[in-house]
Amino acid sequence: MDVTMKKVIEASYLTADSASHYRTILRYCYHQHERMRDFITPEEILAYMRQIPAFHDYQEEQLHQQLAQLVKWNNLIARQDMTNAKTIEEYKKKRFRYQPTPYTIEIERLLVTLERKQDDSFQGSLERSQFERLLHVLINLQKELERGLPNKAEEDMRLWEDILHYFQTIRTSTADYIAYINSEQTDQRMQTEAFLVYKNQFTIYLRDFIVNLQRTSLQIQERIKELSQGALNPFFNKLIEHRQSIPRLEDVSSNQEDWLLEYKEYWQSLCQWFLGTHTSQSELDILQLQTNEMIRRMTRYVQRIGERQQHFRSRKNDYLHLAKWFQEAESIEEAHKLASVVFGANSIQHLHFEDDTTDNLHTDTWEEEPILLTIKPRTNRYREKTKPGAMTSNTEEKRRQMGLYLEERRKEQRLIESYIQDGVIQLSALGKIEPFIRKVLLTWIAKAMTTENGIVKTDYGMNVKVSLTKDKQITVQSDDGVLTMPDARFEILK
Repeated sequence: MDVTMKKVIEASYLTADSASHYRTILRYCYHQHERMRDFITPEEILAYMRQIPAFHDYQEEQLHQQLAQLVKWNNLIARQDMTNAKTIEEYKKKRFRYQPTPYTIEIERLLVTLERKQDDSFQGSLERSQFERLLHVLINLQKELERGLPNKAEEDMRLWEDILHYFQTIRTSTADYIAYINSEQTDQRMQTEAFLVYKNQFTIYLRDFIVNLQRTSLQIQERIKELSQGALNPFFNKLIEHRQSIPRLEDVSSNQEDWLLEYKEYWQSLCQWFLGTHTSQSELDILQLQTNEMIRRMTRYVQRIGERQQHFRSRKNDYLHLAKWFQEAESIEEAHKLASVVFGANSIQHLHFEDDTTDNLHTDTWEEEPILLTIKPRTNRYREKTKPGAMTSNTEEKRRQMGLYLEERRKEQRLIESYIQDGVIQLSALGKIEPFIRKVLLTWIAKAMTTENGIVKTDYGMNVKVSLTKDKQITVQSDDGVLTMPDARFEILK
């Protein structure tokens, strides 16, 4: 029968009728175990119970009955104490000393951890040092494998335990902190003005974590990729030998396959957390996205709080300050320049374009022709005068616009094809290029960064494989400026 389907009788004392008695007895035994005292006499337990006001009339006979029940539930181990027996009667009474079982110790340790939580909210933290420590341990593991595992098996076991410890800390602490930030209680607190006091602290904390994560995560991923499953098998076998060397009364030779499977599954979990799988995204990427989203959400909350505060603030001092600037202007031309900055394009909140603008995504705003816009009165009584008219057909105009659009796209495609040499566009070999070509190539690079194989399908029907040479920096020159970036290679696939 599977162990997960068995009844856990060791937890029966938590829901029994006299749970208050049982829990108090086992909590006392747990505290004594933590103080290196494993065997407790009934007299000690009875004296402790009677110190509690709720159990001041606790009887010795009741204690012996409940201790016997706890032994039956496998919470305590009873050992007969023969050293203090001075008479035959004392020996016949079978004086016992009680020791809590390992199962009970773990249950009480879990309960103590849960009781220390002041509320039901998550805690956790984003410890950036844990990633650095994990990277350091992985480097040591790689060096150990390259040297042929010269260290003692005990040192290798300590190395493996460090890997599991740092990985477990990263996994649990980050998940708990993300859950804490996304909790409804924290979200409500962020929307209050009291959050403004902590906004800088939160932002710096998250920003430093992101910077450190980006610096170390790539190195950790490279180390994990280099440590393949086959290369780790000798290391796992050495860990198994160390576990077998520990003296046990029972036969442990049959556990070799289970131990090896356990080590492989732990390592596979580590790989999936940092690298992901073919069908799912890695937890590391999800952590980065969630952290960035936290920063954006905090920024939105701070902006909304600031807007609420500004809504009720008087602008009198601001207007007086602006009036002083205009008063100090030496000429009308200088006043015009100041007005263009204060009341000009920088203060416009919306940009409006007519429907007949271009559909080209790479066209800049200032390349469009200016449009004369008629401003209507802002009143509810205004009604625009209309008169009935005939419905006109725009078929010819649409056909003409479609022809112009297709011709423009064909020109763009011919321009791009002029840079292709033997099916390849090498960015470092292009020299000075048009701004349009630079925008198109940067768009291809951006799309390729979101794919696993770096292959994108362009708007012109071509499949292009993009490869970046991060170690080689080049300068791309255009009429509108100079861009420094890694060299890129665009291979046109058939």
